[in-house]
Amino acid sequence: MLRIDLLLLDLVVVLALARLLGAGAKLLGQPPVIGEILAGILLGPSLLGSSWLGSSWLGFSPGGELFPADVRPALKALADVGLVLFMFVVGMELDQKLVRGKGRVAAGVSLGSTLLPFALGCGVALWLADRHAPHGKTLAFVLFFGAAMSATAFPVLARILTDRGMQRTELGGLALASAAVIDVLAWTALAVVVALAGTAGNEQWHVALAVPYALVMLFAVRPLLRRLLPSYQRSGRLTPGLLALVLIGLFTSAWATEWMQIHFIFGAFLFGAVMPREGAERLGHEILERLEQLAVLLLLPMFFVVSGLAVDLTKLDLGAVGVLAVILVVAVAGKLAGAYAGARLTGVPHRRSAALATLINTRGLTEIVILTVGLQKGVLDNELFSLMVVMALVTTAMTGPLLRWIYPDRRIARDIAEAERVALGEPTVHRVVAVLPSVPSGRPLAALAAALATAHRPAEVVLGHLHPYPAGRLEMGLGLSSELAEMAGSLGTLESYAAEFGTADLPVRVVSRFAADLSAELPELVVAAQADLVVTPAGAPGYQRLRDGTTGRLVTVLSDDEPGLTVRVIAVPYDGGADATAAVQVALALARVRRGSLVLVGGKRAAALTAKLTEAGADVRVAADVPDGSLVVAPDAAGPPGKTAGMGSGNTPGTAPGTAPGMAPGVGPGTAPGVGPASADVLVRAEQDIADEVDWAAFLQSMTLSTTPSTPLFPTPSTTSTPTTESSPA
Repeated sequence: MLRIDLLLLDLVVVLALARLLGAGAKLLGQPPVIGEILAGILLGPSLLGSSWLGSSWLGFSPGGELFPADVRPALKALADVGLVLFMFVVGMELDQKLVRGKGRVAAGVSLGSTLLPFALGCGVALWLADRHAPHGKTLAFVLFFGAAMSATAFPVLARILTDRGMQRTELGGLALASAAVIDVLAWTALAVVVALAGTAGNEQWHVALAVPYALVMLFAVRPLLRRLLPSYQRSGRLTPGLLALVLIGLFTSAWATEWMQIHFIFGAFLFGAVMPREGAERLGHEILERLEQLAVLLLLPMFFVVSGLAVDLTKLDLGAVGVLAVILVVAVAGKLAGAYAGARLTGVPHRRSAALATLINTRGLTEIVILTVGLQKGVLDNELFSLMVVMALVTTAMTGPLLRWIYPDRRIARDIAEAERVALGEPTVHRVVAVLPSVPSGRPLAALAAALATAHRPAEVVLGHLHPYPAGRLEMGLGLSSELAEMAGSLGTLESYAAEFGTADLPVRVVSRFAADLSAELPELVVAAQADLVVTPAGAPGYQRLRDGTTGRLVTVLSDDEPGLTVRVIAVPYDGGADATAAVQVALALARVRRGSLVLVGGKRAAALTAKLTEAGADVRVAADVPDGSLVVAPDAAGPPGKTAGMGSGNTPGTAPGTAPGMAPGVGPGTAPGVGPASADVLVRAEQDIADEVDWAAFLQSMTLSTTPSTPLFPTPSTTSTPTTESSPA
């Protein structure tokens, strides 16, 4: 006889532990569902319900006392109701708008991340069949295992993206679109497998009604559901009568698929999928708001407990641990490799493809639902069910840390800002900031910034200068006039640079003000500008702070007065790294503006890139050494080596402590002999955490010829006068 008091106590324990562990998981940066699933496992025979705990320590099993055999059917009934509501919510949230405009990428990623893990899963299932496949159901076992390996948790993925604010970014949209297609494929495949594993006998013909039933739902029930809209619009809210009609249809659909020997989750999912979308956004939101809270807060924890009661990790032996290792490797490798390959084949860049594959690897709650279906249909035994549940937890828990490593928070913040600009109708402008510590000698830096901005459209250049306050105390009416006169002169010079290098397509703005501490305020000015690229001399006040705070590309000019410099030939030591790739992009922009040629200095990697660039139409050649008289744009391996020539150094020009003259830290002899900060004119550091693979053909195509007069960026003695130096605090 069912004990109502014990059932109510079970509800208290389950809800409290699920909320507690869910909150703990969230504190650790994990989705709450991880803690809720773990709560179900802990309440089962793996810990509180274990016979070992009852026999050797407490003298009784807490799990056995809380969940005796007569209470479990009631818990299972609650869990099944929660599962019906949850699958209905999943079906409603699968909106066709997610895939619009992303169909090609979503199809590639979903097929890759479904077919490869499905095939690998079937291979593992054949290996496990002798030990775990039920008699007479080997085919169903193999196909079910493959389907379970290929699942993606759309609801958990949506929660992960929402928690990070990524749901409106391009990456988040691609992930949701791909997961939506994967969900449809997975549930369809699972329905077929469950039908194959259905009970034999006189009722087997029920399965044949599945296809006609789906057609009736799509072409008869969907139009009928649209008739709910006029009633909703008249009342202005979701009335109890309307909600009752939706629930009657939902449970009728779930009953129909269960009667067909498939499973009730498919009826619930399909009913949610055929709910009206266009013009019914408010109605759908109110239905989800009512049902989601009931399903997620109360009934789904019951499902986790019922599932956890079937997970017994205490009975796993060493052989089972080996099987778990194989399952984990196949599940993770198949999902990541399949999704990554699908994304790359559809033109998604490398880093974004890796991040997309990481998100698609999330299994979570959807995997638990699929495994529970397999257990109920007798396709999985308890041992394999336990191992697959562990796999679902591990693959979901690894998503957050792996995503932060592949696609760091700074890149996510940039994507979110870009998505917000797009939503507001604002164009995404490529911003180049030139730091001019000395205005009279800052023309080469302004010219360089304008030249680099021509590789992007739309773009803008910001010329930044801070004027120091006088060191002594000002008396009223005395001393300030000279400072204002100097500031006015600096502004006039900066405005002349802006007029010279600015065009209708390339606006150049001036930012100039007084500052008490140049070393502290100049980096703050650059960081506040949110620059995509920063051009600065190595001797700028607060250079190290500026370097640490800049997340965009950093171009450091080591000297602004190099006699005999020829800008027609630009040389780049290339080793294939991110900084070297960024240096090539900078050099290509300069070569295009100066109508010069580019020389890549290095070995096989330099030769391979030279071939790509030449094929794309660039004037590039490869060399073993830097040509004499060329402008050297080098990768910034470790920053400028101390003081540089022309910066007042008392050391050997351009030589870092512990570094051989002529060789940069991090630039190996086999890469570019004799090339380093000592012999470089410009150092380039790639974007921090956000450098991606370059489509060279597209990059060259995006560059336009500058209308800037063809004057040297770094003047030779014949075109330069001796610059005056502004006084600024050290």
